[in-house]
Amino acid sequence: MPSIAIVGAGPGMGLAIARTFGSHGFDVALLARNRDKLEDLVGRLAAEGIAAAAFPADVLDHDALTRALKDAAARFDGVDVLEYSPGGSLESAPLTAPSETHPSDVRWAMDFLLYGAIAATRAVLPAMREAGAGTLLYTNGAGSADPTPMLGNLNAAQAALRNWVLGLHKELAGTGVQAAHVAIGAWIGTDGPPGLPSASAEEVAPLYWDLHTRRDEVERVFTV
Repeated sequence: MPSIAIVGAGPGMGLAIARTFGSHGFDVALLARNRDKLEDLVGRLAAEGIAAAAFPADVLDHDALTRALKDAAARFDGVDVLEYSPGGSLESAPLTAPSETHPSDVRWAMDFLLYGAIAATRAVLPAMREAGAGTLLYTNGAGSADPTPMLGNLNAAQAALRNWVLGLHKELAGTGVQAAHVAIGAWIGTDGPPGLPSASAEEVAPLYWDLHTRRDEVERVFTV
């Protein structure tokens, strides 16, 4: 069975992506900080006939994140697809306009988005290179390319992640391993701020399968 490791797995996008890949015969490794929440997702997937396992880790702890991904690879005989989306860690963070941003206002977002993505990638990419196959998918906000002033500090880190992924995609050309960026320009779920466009996770999840199977795009932008 091929496998996907979802870093930042939760009941929204993470579960929808797990279901999408699981329905195509993938085993699923779920990574996030809270073991109980992960085990709940494992149970929900198991009820749908999808093999999944929980690997608790905080994306800010790069050693723990690396160990969790290595454990997932050992459990499922490799990681064929990595999906990185630790968005749940950003929900309670302070947001600043560009002119009001202090370096410390950007540092936390860089830690979650860029540095965690780099650590996760370093944990799985060597085996993918050796196999000559693999997919690396990174979830981000649409502000990574079209910034919103009220999200100045967050958008700066999102842009850094996008730039790094696009560069990684070019570097990996011809290796059999692909890297791609998903920019979501909508609130996922029904509990977003008034007036903000929203979409269900199930509407977005097919983009990840398309990127994995078509292998001819570096980026997809989802808007409503």
